[in-house]
Amino acid sequence: MEKKNFKGSVVLNPVPVVLVTCKNLEGKENVFTVAWTGTICSRPPMLSISIRPERLSYDYIKQTKEFIINLPTVKQTKATDYCGVKSGRTNDKIKEMGFTMIKGDNVECSYIAECPVNIECRVKDIISLGSHDMFIADVLSSHINDDLIDDKNKIHFEWADLIAYSHGEYFPIPRTAIGKFGYSVAKKINKNKKSKK
Repeated sequence: MEKKNFKGSVVLNPVPVVLVTCKNLEGKENVFTVAWTGTICSRPPMLSISIRPERLSYDYIKQTKEFIINLPTVKQTKATDYCGVKSGRTNDKIKEMGFTMIKGDNVECSYIAECPVNIECRVKDIISLGSHDMFIADVLSSHINDDLIDDKNKIHFEWADLIAYSHGEYFPIPRTAIGKFGYSVAKKINKNKKSKK
């Protein structure tokens, strides 16, 4: 099959879409939508978000060096989109979306109770890149709904009905896995051997 060349275009899709909450030094909170985010280190736990400097929350996070990532569900898709297109300069998006805000344990800003996963972050570094600046942050703690955790303490993100963003559109994340880490090299269990035991 032939391929078409899109020179200099970032076509990495799909990506997570998250709601980021933050607070400025005067105590005003805001929420906005971010799709340019990702895990960048596991020890210590770190992630990044990339923000356009003209966004209101850019100033808030630069002031306080804190934010919380909130993972939205399928039912929150419209609210997620709204928080991405409306500005906190003209709209109180938290009030308009009816979000219940709970103060973080390690940061001054609040997280959205209705989102099943919330990740408290403190900015470690800011890198100017061009259209966006990357905020590299330490993960301080995470809040996860009890109903996503099984009796073996495993987190089932697939139970949360999370969403992804791909080339301008939102998509549900399926509940059924097509494999798991390491399955391609795992030893096959001999059914005959197992039945004898």
